Amino acid sequence: MMIEQRLSQDRGYADHGWLQAYHTFSFARYWDPEQIGFSDLLVINDDQIAPGRGFGTHPHKNMEIFTYILDGALEHKDSMGNGSVIKVGDIQLMSAGSGITHSEFNPLDTQSTHSLQIWIMPNEENSEPTYQQQFISQDEKKGKLKLIISPDGADNSLHIRQDIRIYSGLFNDKEQAIFTIPENRYVYLHVAKGSLTVNNLVFQAGDGARIRDEQQLTFSYGQEAEILLFDMRPVETNYPKI
Repeated sequence: MMIEQRLSQDRGYADHGWLQAYHTFSFARYWDPEQIGFSDLLVINDDQIAPGRGFGTHPHKNMEIFTYILDGALEHKDSMGNGSVIKVGDIQLMSAGSGITHSEFNPLDTQSTHSLQIWIMPNEENSEPTYQQQFISQDEKKGKLKLIISPDGADNSLHIRQDIRIYSGLFNDKEQAIFTIPENRYVYLHVAKGSLTVNNLVFQAGDGARIRDEQQLTFSYGQEAEILLFDMRPVETNYPKI
């Protein structure tokens, strides 16, 4: 199949009490040898974080870590001296490089935070760690695919150390967009919210798809849909268990 659809309920799931996490790819105690990343995309964790709870200080090395807020907020602190609250509309990209430590907490008293944490393998190791954060309005994503991360920082996107381009889009009612896939590329689609139709396949929140040997994607019939699209190198990966 050119579009290999994977439904939300087929993902891994972990209940930590304060954290409800769905894993698109193998992660921690969830292990599926058929779901070990795709190209350079290694992790998509769909997290619901309870009020006042979060991840204590922990290390990362040689990983591009992308955080996308769907609801609520996330407070970030790291060993580079960065401290900020990431809210809906914000995107954060942290290049761990030679090594960093950081913490992430839901600073809200009564509201859970819904976030995506995404890990991408870098194209260089032990580089200097960096931190980037940017707000992107709904208008910039409404009815279109907005480039938010790229290897060259095109269109005011955040810069990533890998040959990958990440787009975000919002689709509702009659809004429609077409994405022409560059020749000899892989694409991964993640539907974060709502539902929509892609090339006559219906996707619901949490669904995803590996896409190979397809020329274009048509996004239509959205119902409050929010998506991420990853344009990547055409390589098959077999990463170690993480």
